[in-house]
Amino acid sequence: MKKGLVIGAAGFVGNYLIEEMYESGIEAYATKLPHEQLDNPHARVYDLDIMDKDAIVALLFEIRPDYIFHLAAQSSVGLAWKNPGLTIDVNIKGSVNVMDAIRELFYKPRVLLIGSGEEYGHIRPGETPISEENALRPGNIYAATKACQNMIGNIYSKAYDMELMMVRAFNHIGPGQAPMFVVSDFCKQVAEIEKGLREPVMKVGNLAAKRDFTDVRDVVKAYVGLVAAGTPGETYNVGSGNAQAIQEILDLIVSLSSAEIQVEIDPNKLRPVDVPIIEADITKINELTGWKPQIPLKQTIQETLDYWRARV
Repeated sequence: MKKGLVIGAAGFVGNYLIEEMYESGIEAYATKLPHEQLDNPHARVYDLDIMDKDAIVALLFEIRPDYIFHLAAQSSVGLAWKNPGLTIDVNIKGSVNVMDAIRELFYKPRVLLIGSGEEYGHIRPGETPISEENALRPGNIYAATKACQNMIGNIYSKAYDMELMMVRAFNHIGPGQAPMFVVSDFCKQVAEIEKGLREPVMKVGNLAAKRDFTDVRDVVKAYVGLVAAGTPGETYNVGSGNAQAIQEILDLIVSLSSAEIQVEIDPNKLRPVDVPIIEADITKINELTGWKPQIPLKQTIQETLDYWRARV
């Protein structure tokens, strides 16, 4: 049985990835920061800070995983604007620590570095849907750190003969996502309005932006497929291939509610720089593994709304 290690598994994606590995017959190991919670019966869980390279080396020598999924990141664009230094430390220095630790092993695990569709940044007319070959023009600190991780991963793959594959994951959504992300934020607000916990007014940011949303359960299927079949040094988009305006998402969420809801723009939810449209070309991963998303957007949103209804 293959062993898989998820580094940074306490976030939104980690539990879903552990479940997908379990379903795929991969023995799951996972790391989290000491203060984080991660309870999953299908994984052995370890505390790990990726800023400590020696600790990474020790853990890898103990487990000797066949597959490594590097999820650990400071992944909030909003927080990256407020704390660029932290974002650079975790997303660049931390990922280099992981790569260097892997380089010190006496075997070659297959490694998936998780990046972001945000790396493409300012997409010009005629560039959508956007392919992996497109120029990167990151428009925020988070995106710049992920673009840097991708470039370093590509160099390490060639220079040190490592089996590193890179992913650019577009917006993924689903039950359990933190409310600092747009779909979860909207669903939580609606659930609170329905319970009478807040005024029937939704606070929103830029509704004109178009984003590519995929259910997290589809995303982790892509990751498991890529870590096994991906070509070292290559980058793969993971998304739906179909951008939706935030306005459409909001309309759908409101339509699933029984409450009468008004919408107000909240200046605090507007980003300093926002990209009008992000849409993935997923031809490359589809041709390699046959992967494409299966779960409809409406189902994901309904389940995310129900998740918050059960919790507020």
